[in-house]
Amino acid sequence: MRATSIGHAGIVVETQQATIVCDPWFVPAFFASWFVFPRNDQLSSELMAKIEHPDYLYISHQHGDHLDEAWLAKHIDKSTPVLLPAFATRELERRLSLLGFTNFIRTTNGEEIELRDGLKIAIHVESAIADGPGGDSALVISDGTCRLVNQNDCRTSDLHALLAHGPVDMHWLQFSGAIWYPMVYEAPREELLRLARAKVESQFARALKYVEVIGARAVVPSAGPPCFLDNDLFGNNMITGGELSIFPDQTEFINRMEVMGNGAAVMNIPGTTIEISPTEVRVTYPVADAKVREPFENKAAYLQQYQADWAQWLTDYKATWPTERTDLIATLQAWWGPLLAMAPTLRAAVGGGCVMNTDGLSIYIDFAAGVVVPFEGQPHKYRFTVARPLLEAVVANKAVDWSNSLFLSCRFSAWREGEYNEYLYNFFKSLSVERMRRAEQEVVRKNAPDTDVSDEIELGDYVMQRKCPHRQADLSEFGVIEGDYVVCTLHGWKFGVLDGKCKNAENKPLRIRKRTS
Repeated sequence: MRATSIGHAGIVVETQQATIVCDPWFVPAFFASWFVFPRNDQLSSELMAKIEHPDYLYISHQHGDHLDEAWLAKHIDKSTPVLLPAFATRELERRLSLLGFTNFIRTTNGEEIELRDGLKIAIHVESAIADGPGGDSALVISDGTCRLVNQNDCRTSDLHALLAHGPVDMHWLQFSGAIWYPMVYEAPREELLRLARAKVESQFARALKYVEVIGARAVVPSAGPPCFLDNDLFGNNMITGGELSIFPDQTEFINRMEVMGNGAAVMNIPGTTIEISPTEVRVTYPVADAKVREPFENKAAYLQQYQADWAQWLTDYKATWPTERTDLIATLQAWWGPLLAMAPTLRAAVGGGCVMNTDGLSIYIDFAAGVVVPFEGQPHKYRFTVARPLLEAVVANKAVDWSNSLFLSCRFSAWREGEYNEYLYNFFKSLSVERMRRAEQEVVRKNAPDTDVSDEIELGDYVMQRKCPHRQADLSEFGVIEGDYVVCTLHGWKFGVLDGKCKNAENKPLRIRKRTS
């Protein structure tokens, strides 16, 4: 089995039976905020030919750094069979159909199927509402001799599910951030730096836990970080380590693996080929050994050259942003009013109003009343400030997931009163009837009282519910006691050992008690 990096989460997997291309991303994503790092715009013609002519195509989920619609429309034959995760909705299939794809292989969550001549795949779906109804997925490929897990940024809460098909030889996984928090928030810089460092540590802890459990012979850090070439966002790049950023590069992750005694990590730049057999792991780089670490060791100069090469493209792209100003309040009320009416439990869980500021206009989302109206000083717990062209664009496109279409761009600022409220973002990720129906059902389910004491675990001196209140991670696997807190290392959420109160969000207590004997 041979796996070649094509940048970010992109992989070409070649077996004796067939070639599978995963998540090819080339066109900058999220309002051209995210660029592939290290750059993948200089791949060889031979590798590009493999990418453009696969036997199968796999898109893990709908985020723009995985589903590159602009590139797919022009470069992949539309008769190529597409391996579809068993998501709760068929949005991904519909989006690919609009691009012209016609041949879909629908899978069942976690079930292995044979594609041809002993080549088997299984797709595991993570469909927590915090990912949006589209969900995320991981791919397991077995060719009869070796097994590859492409976990990308799928944060499966069942650590052992990916091992159900047998021992893993090669493990590709995300280790870096893929969120706008805390960089966009309005708070003192020192506080934001503290939050960013804590976020980085939780990201590393989660990834290292996956590495430990999967136990692959070769571990390939992938699916990030992106880099930011727009001058407005350049400070989001982590170069010296002192930046307000949650985007460390793979050199730090590899260092962490070495500290824990795992020497299986493979430095990954676009074009890196890893050939694995039952007895050997062979790594080949597309450049001389002395050049492999250049993007990381000379990062500032590397990014500046990359920025210069794309400067004109970025200028031209930003010139396409809308300049017309429409009646945003009327449009949003017509669009969101019916959706708000569908979700009384979600609205109540948001717990307060939200202001959306844009050039010359302030919009108030009244979750209690279920309406969108002008902001005239009403009480509110949340505030976003977004440039008018970007807001006009997502409204004109009727974007159903604003995390994907707007927030991941980091081209906004935010303020909130109190702790994180996931239900606010659940709303912004569910802006269609199909999505909102599922979001409301999920909130009702999650907020039902958890009184089942039959599935409890012991951790240190405490007895607690097995599943984390945030994303249902198994605390027997992900939970650790750190001082006065139980920490779920899947996302770094903390719960007080004395009262179970969640430090990260409102209304997310953990049922916990001191062990009596």
